[in-house]
Parts: sequence; C-alpha cells; structure tokens
Amino acid sequence: MCGRFAVTLPQDAMAQLFEARPANDLPDVPNFNVCPTNAVHVVHNRGEGRDLVSMRWGFIPHWYKSLTDGPLLINARSETIAEKPAFRAACRERRCLIPATGFYEWTKDDEGKRLPWYIYPADEQPLVFAGVWQDWERDGERHRTCAIVTCKANPTMSQIHARMPVVLTADQWAIWLGENGHGAARLMTAAPDDFLEFYRVDPAVNSNRAKGPELITPIEV
Repeated sequence: MCGRFAVTLPQDAMAQLFEARPANDLPDVPNFNVCPTNAVHVVHNRGEGRDLVSMRWGFIPHWYKSLTDGPLLINARSETIAEKPAFRAACRERRCLIPATGFYEWTKDDEGKRLPWYIYPADEQPLVFAGVWQDWERDGERHRTCAIVTCKANPTMSQIHARMPVVLTADQWAIWLGENGHGAARLMTAAPDDFLEFYRVDPAVNSNRAKGPELITPIEV
C-alpha cells in the first residue's frame, strides 16, 4: 500500500513539469508527511488540457452518506480496480497523476515496533503515482477525492512490503490521463527492480503530526 508520502517540488515547478494550469488553492509545499485525508496535488484532464488541482486523499464513493460512512479508500488495488463498484467508473473515466518526492513504508522488529523506511527514485527525479479521482457531494458538502493505485511489489520493494504504488514515467502520463489512446490497464505494473531505493528514517514519522525535513533524513541501523 501507500499510506504516507512526501512532496517537495514547488508548485510552479509542478505546473511546468506536467504542462498543467495550476489552481489557486494548492496545498502548501514542502510537506514531508502527507497523510490520508490531507489535501494533495493532483493532475487531471477533463478534456480541456491538464489542470494541477487540490484533492482530498481518500476516495469517497458516491453512495457514502458521509465522509466516514465506510472505509477510507486511500489505495485502489490494480488487480481489482476495474471491477470494484467504488473504482470501476473512475478507472475508465477519471484517472489522474499524483506527484511526490518519496513515500514511506513500515516493517516491524522482533518486539513488534514499527520501523519506517523512506522510498525514493534512484535518479532522484519526482515520483508520479497513478491515481483515480471522484467528486462526492451530499447535503451541500462537496469534496473532490482521490486514491493511489497500487500493485504487487517488485523484488526490491518486497523486502519491506508486499505492495507498492504504481509509478508512471513521463512517456506514460498521457496514456494514463486518457490523452493518447488506450492502454492504461497495461501501465498498472510494478516499477523496474532498480527504480526505487530506500533507507531507514526516524520513528518520529510514525506520528501524523510530525513535520520537517528531518523526517526523510537517513538514520544508522
């Protein structure tokens, strides 16, 4: 899965990278501890070019009567996304890109303590997760929400977790966004084994209130 990530790329650099129009209400950057229900940066194309917008991380199906009417859907499994009622329409019609700098995953030691790892691209370029989005509205309350698509981990990542986000390269963005024909389903695979690297970081990141660049500083183990 992917339950926390960091984003440090400035907003104007994001807009330039994706050739997207930036909204006025984008989340603050840098953020070294993006958590579920936070506002995140999302790129989508609704037929008039790319927009860089803010969305709530945590996909809300249209039948939820409130934000907490069911499980918090921060991830969508690639193996079932086209079949699950919550995601199947979004998988066809509302795919998006979610930029990041790196993300966190956890293992446990012999005593059951959670040990955080920071995962980032080996070439230190921005990460781009495959995502899906959904508008939700009920009783005058409206949210634009999203989820990160995940897949079975590659051998490198499987050392710390069984799953990983679907990571898209620049030549795949247009296909995922529906701008360049079909083939999005074929993109929902693990990144090459040497694409990501990781190291241990301080357990301070275990708290969703933790902030600051020290969260991605390597520690000796």
